[in-house]
Amino acid sequence: MDIKKLQHGEWSSSFAFILAATGSAVGLGNIWKFPYITGENGGGAFVIVYLLCVGLMGVPIMMAEIMMGHRGKQNPVDTMNTLLKEAGADKSWHYLGWMGIVAGFLILSYYSVIAGWALAYVVKAFTGSFSGSGSAEIKELFDNFIASPVQLIFWHTLFMLATMLIVARGINNGLEKAVRFLMPGLFVLLILLVGYAMTMTSYAQGIYFLFNPDFSKLTFNSVLTAMGHAFFTLSLGMGAIMVYGSYLPSDVSIAKTSILIAVADTVVALLAGIIVFPIVFSNGLHPDSGPGLIFQTLPIAFGNMTGGWLFGILFFVMLVFAALSSSISLIEPAVAWLVENQRMSREKACIWAGLTAWLLGFATIFSFNIGSGIKIFDRNFFQLLDYLTANLMLPIGGFFIAVFAGWIMQHQHSEQELKMPDRQSYRIWKFLVCYVSPAAVFLIFLHVVGVL
Repeated sequence: MDIKKLQHGEWSSSFAFILAATGSAVGLGNIWKFPYITGENGGGAFVIVYLLCVGLMGVPIMMAEIMMGHRGKQNPVDTMNTLLKEAGADKSWHYLGWMGIVAGFLILSYYSVIAGWALAYVVKAFTGSFSGSGSAEIKELFDNFIASPVQLIFWHTLFMLATMLIVARGINNGLEKAVRFLMPGLFVLLILLVGYAMTMTSYAQGIYFLFNPDFSKLTFNSVLTAMGHAFFTLSLGMGAIMVYGSYLPSDVSIAKTSILIAVADTVVALLAGIIVFPIVFSNGLHPDSGPGLIFQTLPIAFGNMTGGWLFGILFFVMLVFAALSSSISLIEPAVAWLVENQRMSREKACIWAGLTAWLLGFATIFSFNIGSGIKIFDRNFFQLLDYLTANLMLPIGGFFIAVFAGWIMQHQHSEQELKMPDRQSYRIWKFLVCYVSPAAVFLIFLHVVGVL
């Protein structure tokens, strides 16, 4: 164990960790998914429920996962082995570490494909492919793009290579340097696009839709969707936050950094809504357009508004930045395990992990074209993989992280790691992670499997 810990790197500062963990949390879910699920669920009332879920469910579990990683100081599997021995718990708990690594790895395989779409759309925006196009032309453009395995493989390969090159350089020279560039760049692009959205004729309508609560539009399904998205957008249960926590210096407050990460992640999601909805309303589009809002709806707007060429480029560059900051965290748990258990160099571990995820990504690519007719449980491979990871593995992982941190870890160990400012703050966290958070995740799981 000591040798493995010596192989482990460390963030140079708490700020570096906050940037990295925020980068892991901020991804396609914030900029692509949050606007469209907000549009589908009525706007402001949904946002309020989402914010409550982040505070009551997401932050306590994030604190628990960072704390566990920080105490174990290894990859998720070996961290769980260390913690279960320390707590005198059943050896089966080490499967929680494996679940996180496998979930993150599987997500990376299809995440890279979708991120490749964003990369391709940067080029399409730059070459004026959206200029003057209507809904039929944009739909045809998108359909032709995903129908071409060669194009999808090219962009998937390019994105995966970028991910591997960053992670291969190590904690300080790779991950840390990347997020120090990507995250400030992402926020600068967000601010620029917010400024542009403020010039739109329907800016006020977009803001009203996003922040005015109409609780009559909320359903039980809306509440569950908000809880699910709050959980998934913080990258919980996939090993990334645990392994990032393992690189955390010992003098950093886990509670404060968790809150800062959650706030930054939420701000990005809200800014994405502030950008998207004014553009949508100003161009007579529909906010409830679903997953196609970014790739099939916004290009119509970018192609027909003043300055749309430039701001289309900026938007999709921002999407690539967000995707890349997440993808490096998705591959890191697998790389850490290979380095610490198979005596591989970091470069070799990146090649093996990245190549395997890249090859698995072909199944997702073919789901949109030559293999679209192949169904497993009435889903193509991409849909099945997305359902398995996002709707099953992550909620189960999050539930057991809360249970382990709240019920299995010794009280003095969790208190020692969290360094809460007072006993009352610790008691509040303990109550949330023991009762509120697992109950909320359990409700999500019951909804996913069709019980609720």
